[in-house]
Amino acid sequence: MEDDGLAFARYLDEAAEGFFRFMLGRRARQIVATAFTQPDHDLSHQNVTFAEHDNVIVGMVSGYTAEQHRRFTRESLTRAAGRWNLRMRIVLGLFSPLMRIIDSIADNDFYLQAIAVDEEWRGVGVGTVLMDSLEQQAHASGCTRLALDVSEKNESARRFYERRGMTIESQWPKCLKIPAIRFYRMTKILE
Repeated sequence: MEDDGLAFARYLDEAAEGFFRFMLGRRARQIVATAFTQPDHDLSHQNVTFAEHDNVIVGMVSGYTAEQHRRFTRESLTRAAGRWNLRMRIVLGLFSPLMRIIDSIADNDFYLQAIAVDEEWRGVGVGTVLMDSLEQQAHASGCTRLALDVSEKNESARRFYERRGMTIESQWPKCLKIPAIRFYRMTKILE
């Protein structure tokens, strides 16, 4: 499971545009990989689906219901990073308004936390297979919508989501107080 955890950590940080490396420092992959092994939180292996080709991981998707998210805590990540990880505490404090975006997941929504595909496997359908899998999980859990947050700068991801039928529902922040940081909440009704 350690190799899966390290793969998840790499993909998660890529999808988050380096945020986990920024928050956790040079040990970010190991910290996230350790948290990955624990159940019942946002970064748990329970929420992750990998795409493989010839037994090699080439992509992953991670998501959960709004109800699951409300039950989750950051305890596993805190324990993996070390309770006194000052860098993590400072970053979480500074970015707490940004982190609250995820807490606004509507009831009956299934939240796509992250999706990433190895560069050499992009454009051949791996992302589509991962999104199909996530939508199946959402249906099975009884959710009626799929929701995600994407950086304004990540135009290729936004185009991919639009091709999947997702539309921009809102943006944060409504006015730019923090230069160059804007996110869109995208949603799709699940049929």
